[in-house]
Parts: sequence; structure tokens; C-alpha cells
Amino acid sequence: MIDLHTHLLPGIDDGPATMSDSVELAGHLWADGTRGVAATPHIRPDHPDVYPHELSGLASELEDELRANGIELGVVHAGEVDLAWGLEASGDDLRAVSYRGIGKDLLVETPYGPLTSNFETLLFGLAVKGYRILLAHPERNPTFQEDPQRVERLSANGTLLQVTASSLTRPSRTSRSAKLARRLIEGGHAHVVASDSHGAAAPGRTGLAEGTRAAAGLVGKARAGWMVEAVPRAILQGEPLPQAPPIESRPTGMLARLRQR
Repeated sequence: MIDLHTHLLPGIDDGPATMSDSVELAGHLWADGTRGVAATPHIRPDHPDVYPHELSGLASELEDELRANGIELGVVHAGEVDLAWGLEASGDDLRAVSYRGIGKDLLVETPYGPLTSNFETLLFGLAVKGYRILLAHPERNPTFQEDPQRVERLSANGTLLQVTASSLTRPSRTSRSAKLARRLIEGGHAHVVASDSHGAAAPGRTGLAEGTRAAAGLVGKARAGWMVEAVPRAILQGEPLPQAPPIESRPTGMLARLRQR
């Protein structure tokens, strides 16, 4: 599995505070079956210690430290980009926070508050700079929860969607993010499942393996694997996405109700 959304770099955002904390988190990711990660710190004004042009070197330093500790997890750099920051950023800074710094794909943070009516226009303004957009955790946004078709239209128009593993393992009857996450997976609108890991002991954080199993229960193993293997690999290479496997019919009746619990 390849995890495209983690806060793994030490001491620069709200992820691990120290290198030893990063190594501990990486050990958990490795034990969970993840073999490659993108370290994606927040790129926004409230995390002033994140400098775009330092990210590549920091990822390499972390990977070296992991090797020294017997953890063979591959680490590449990117950033979780605040939309307003991205629209004002220089071309060099924007490229530096793209996946692997190759200037092809950007992970853009979905706001946690209500969206403005021009959100899609602003997102398009970032895309026309030459980037394919991967929208992080849209299922957590209250506007999208109230109007799921709005985020589905984004997907239909070419924006890639990343659903968080923990959203897929919560009961949809009590969690609006879980309900939307499952709708996006089942409807074929989601492209990536990622962990959004912030720390080894982060409360409520589900590992990528568990999230993948939950996705497989909704759309089948092939489609779930596409979201944690084939699509992440294409994004890291800046290549077109491989064709998606067909969505398998989900169970109905009592078994379906049990899976919603």
C-alpha cells in the first residue's frame, strides 16, 4: 500500500514532534502493511515552520533515519496545501510542495468550515496553473455533507478525491463524514484512500489496511486496491490514472446492515 497523506516529518506542523516520534509512527505504518508514504505537512500560515524548499531534504533525512532503524518505508515529499496559499504562491513554491516536487499533482486541503459559493472557481484557479488536484478528506466538510452532489460534480469534472481511512470505519448512522465517505466510495467518485496519520497514538486514527478492508467491503478488493496502489503510484509518477476496476455489487439485506454498524 502507498499512503499519499501523512504528517510524518518531525517538528514542523501538527504531526510528530521529534525524529524519534516520526520513527515510531513510521514503524506503525510499516507494520500495518504500508510500503511507501508521502510526507504531506500542512502548507498554511498557522504552520510557519514549514518551508517548501526544505521538504525534499527533510523527507530524505527521515528516510535515512528509518533505514538506520530497520524500517524500509519509502518516503517522498509533498504538502497539504491550503487553497488560499496555493493561489498566491510562487511557481517555485507550488512546485516544491507538489508530489515529489515534479510539478504535476497537488494535495489540496478541504476546508473544515462551510464552503463559499466560489470554492470550485478558486480550485479551478489552482488547476489552471497546470496541476491535477487531489482534494484531501472532502467527506469532513459540512457543505459537502449537506450537498453531496456538489463534491460529486467536482469528481466528474476531473478533481481527484481522497477519502480518509478512519471515515470508512465509523458508523454511518452517527457520523456524517462516514456517510459521505461511503457514498463517495460506492458511487465511484473517490480515487484514493489515505490515513492522514499525525502520530502513532493519534486518537480515532484508523490504519490504511483497515480502511482498505472497509472499502473492499463496499466496492470489492480490486477497486479498493486501485485506490491504495495503482492510483497513488500514478500520482507519484505524474502519470494518467490507470483504468478503474469495476465496482462489485455490495451485499444487501441483513449482511449489509451489519456492515453499517
